[in-house]
Amino acid sequence: MEEGALLEPLSVGVQACRRGNVQTGSHVLITGAGPVGLVCLLVAKASGATKVMVTDPMENRLQVALKLGADEVYKSDDPKILDSLKQFFPITQCIECSGVDSALTLAIRAAAPGGKVVSIGRGAKPIQSVPLFEAADKEVDILGSFRYHDTYPAALELVASGRVNVRPLVTHHYSLNDVQKAFETAEVGRDGAIKVMIAVSGPDSKSKL
Repeated sequence: MEEGALLEPLSVGVQACRRGNVQTGSHVLITGAGPVGLVCLLVAKASGATKVMVTDPMENRLQVALKLGADEVYKSDDPKILDSLKQFFPITQCIECSGVDSALTLAIRAAAPGGKVVSIGRGAKPIQSVPLFEAADKEVDILGSFRYHDTYPAALELVASGRVNVRPLVTHHYSLNDVQKAFETAEVGRDGAIKVMIAVSGPDSKSKL
């Protein structure tokens, strides 16, 4: 039941990796290690990406990314992050999952000439500044990705075949009597929450928030 509940967010990762044409040999930078960023990591690895790097301001999320197979992680406020990423050049795809100006700027600057930047993140505020001239100079393609389209079968196959393990994304469980607390935990990511499950009919039957 947990794996079934996570097919929806996993489908978002499938769509993003398809939009960016992530494939065998890709070097992928993922900005944002929330649930969406982490499923993009799982799908990128399953798609054959050779290297996947992840950035986020929260250390606990970066540690989860490492457990899920990230080759390297970086605090997003590190001023030398672009220099650190040079060891992984050329970065062929960047998947932006945070919706933050600085993350989209990093993605564009890190992308190799002719690379792709897939924008998924929807932040609290609209993006105000994007280095479009830099993107144009390098002929970087900036692509939008909105949720998913016809990707459920692929997501199901990834989980059913064992190529992707989504269970580590589930960090918290609550009973139906604790729904309020469960939503509050999910909303703010309390205690390192990634995905929160609520048992709706028994200890082995859980529904995703």
